[in-house]
Amino acid sequence: MEFPDLGKHCSEKTCKQLDFLPVKCDACKQDFCKDHFTYAAHKCPFAFQKDIQVPVCPLCNTPIPVKKGQIPDVVVSDHIDRDCDSHPGKKEKIFTYRCSKEGCKKKEMLQMACAQCHSNFCIQHRHPLDHSCRHGSRPTVKAGCSPMTASESKPPGDFLALAPGGLAQRLRYWFTQLM
Repeated sequence: MEFPDLGKHCSEKTCKQLDFLPVKCDACKQDFCKDHFTYAAHKCPFAFQKDIQVPVCPLCNTPIPVKKGQIPDVVVSDHIDRDCDSHPGKKEKIFTYRCSKEGCKKKEMLQMACAQCHSNFCIQHRHPLDHSCRHGSRPTVKAGCSPMTASESKPPGDFLALAPGGLAQRLRYWFTQLM
C-alpha cells in the first residue's frame, strides 16, 4: 500500500469497504461508500431530522403541512376535497379576447388593442385599415405598405442611375469625405 491513510472504510457493519471517495452522512456524521450513503441504505437513526418532505398540492401548488405519522397522500387528498382554491371541474378559458370588428367572431389569447381607437382585435383585423379605424389624426396605411411615395424613396441626384462601377466610386468618395 503506497497510501495507507488514503480513503476511509464504510461505516456500515456488513460492508467495511475501503472507499477513496467516501460520503459523510449529514445526519449521523459517519462515512459511507456509494452503496450505503443514503439514509435508507444505512438505516440512519437521525434521518427523521433531515429527511423531511413537504407535499405540494398538484392543483393550487401550495405546500401542505403533514404531521408526524400521517400519510402524505391522504393529507393531500383531504386538502383537495376541502381547502383547495383550485376548482378541478372548471377549466379556465384561454382565448378570452374577442375581436371588435363587426361580423368577426374570432378570439385571441393575447390582447391586441389598436393604438388609435383602443379597441381589441384579432390578428387579421389588428391594423387600423383592416378594421376601418377612423380615430386618430395620423394617416393610416395598409399593413406592410410604406407611407412614402415613389419620389420620396429615391435618394437625391442620379445616384441610382450610375453603373455598378460608378456606384463603388461614389461610395469611396463619400467615405473619404467622412474621414
